[in-house]
Amino acid sequence: MTARPEPTQPGARLDHLVVAARTLEEGRVWLEGRLRCPLEPGGEHELFGTHNALLSLGPGTYLEVIAVNPQAPAPARPRWFGLDTPDMQRRLSHGPALIHWVAGVPHLPAGPGVLALSRGANRWTLTVPADGHLPGGGPHPSLICWETPPPPTRLSDRGVRLGTLHLGTPDPDALRAALNTLNFTGKVEVQRAPQSELRAVLTTPGGPVEL
Repeated sequence: MTARPEPTQPGARLDHLVVAARTLEEGRVWLEGRLRCPLEPGGEHELFGTHNALLSLGPGTYLEVIAVNPQAPAPARPRWFGLDTPDMQRRLSHGPALIHWVAGVPHLPAGPGVLALSRGANRWTLTVPADGHLPGGGPHPSLICWETPPPPTRLSDRGVRLGTLHLGTPDPDALRAALNTLNFTGKVEVQRAPQSELRAVLTTPGGPVEL
């Protein structure tokens, strides 16, 4: 009898890009000006004292602009995505920036650094370091597992798509190994760089745009 191959485990995929700004309005205006299309309201994240706006990048993928919510109480823990750090605050003083990306996974077991979160009707689990730092300075993804339909299922399609996400890091081998462990599939290019950096090429109805 011929043995049947074991079924391939579903791997990780690109869930969303993270653009940060000093204020949500600044980030929204900056991105809408570059992409020539409107973002949609997201909501508030009570645990971290932040809020966001969203843009579909096609089925299953989106972009969020996130900022500290000045109307929210200060959180009891460091904010995610390094938003509390002096380095990030200096970076954002020069304008909004693409700072991170999040990979979707089919399962995310409970453990240290895995948080059950919600925003409105959305429910998900996400990896968040206790000190709020960006994994690998930004190029290493955070991991998310949606328990409810993800935002792209409710966002309008503006015709914007991700071409390629370029990830620069001083240790590209470590990042490639991490992505291989996740069985990641997606339009990601890992490159050697003197410091951590991200660059996304988007296609829009008005032509290509680089973030």
